[in-house]
Amino acid sequence: MAVGVLACLALTLLPGSRSGAGLPTGASVAAAPTNAPSSSGSPAAEAGAATASPQPTVTSPPPPSAASVPTPSASSPARTGSPASSAGRIKPSISYQGVATSYAAGDGNGACLYGPSGDLMIAAMNHTDYESAKACGAYVRVRAANGNSITVRIVNECPLPCAPGQLDLSQEAFAKLASPSLGRIPITWTLLSPAAPDTLSIRYKTGSSRFWCGVQVIGHRNPVAVLELRTASGWRKLPRTDYNYFLSADGSGCGGAIRVTDLYGEQLTVEGIALKPDVAQQTRVQFARH
Repeated sequence: MAVGVLACLALTLLPGSRSGAGLPTGASVAAAPTNAPSSSGSPAAEAGAATASPQPTVTSPPPPSAASVPTPSASSPARTGSPASSAGRIKPSISYQGVATSYAAGDGNGACLYGPSGDLMIAAMNHTDYESAKACGAYVRVRAANGNSITVRIVNECPLPCAPGQLDLSQEAFAKLASPSLGRIPITWTLLSPAAPDTLSIRYKTGSSRFWCGVQVIGHRNPVAVLELRTASGWRKLPRTDYNYFLSADGSGCGGAIRVTDLYGEQLTVEGIALKPDVAQQTRVQFARH
C-alpha cells in the first residue's frame, strides 16, 4: 500500500499533466481555431487578406429636397417624357379602324363646350373612345380607302350606338373624304400632334368662385390627361366631367396656380389666371410637338 501511495504521488508531480483543474481560464478558447486571423497569424493568411477584393459599398443618394426640384413655370415647362396614367384609350402611334359618318355641325360647338368654331374640320368621337371627355381637343388624321385624308379636331361626342373606332365627321369634313351620298365609309385614323397656331388658354366655368369652380383648357396641341390646382397642402388632381371641365367641388385651389399634363406626360404650370367665369384667358405656354 505504501508503494502504491508513493506511485500516485509521483504521477501527480510529473510535468505535462492535462488535468482539467490545472488549465488556466480560457485556455480552451485560445486553443480553438478561429476564422479571423490574429495579429500573429501566418504569412499565408495575411497575404490572402491583403489580396482579397474589398466588397463595394452602395450608398443610396438622398431624396431630392423640395428646394432642389425645379418648379415648372409658364416660361419653363417640365417635360417628364412618360405618358400620363390618365391619358385614356387613344394612344400615340396607333392606327384605329372604324367607319365615318356625318352630322350637321352648325357653329362647331359640341359636348366638349369649346364654343363656336370658325374651322369646321371637326368631328364627334364615339362614346367609348370619347371616354368622359378625354378625347376632347385631340387632333386626328383620318384616311379613307380611296386615299383621301383630312385632319379634324374632336369637339363633340357621338353617343351610342356609335361603335368604338367610329368618327362622326362634320358634313364639311366628310365631303373632303368621299361623296356625302355614301353616308358611311370605312376609315383608319391616328392621333396627331400638329403645329399649333397659338398658346393654350384657360377658362373658368359659369358660376365659378373660391367656393366651387370648374376649369377648362382650350387650344391645346395634345390631349389633356390631368389638371391640378395648387392648394395649401400641395397639388390636387381634379376629376373630369363628360362636358370637359375639371371640377373642384369644395373650391380648394380655385383661383390659384394650375398645372396641366398632356398624354405624353409633359407638365405646364400656369400662374396668374384670374377667377373670371366664361373668359378664355390666354397663357404663354403650349405643349411640345410629337
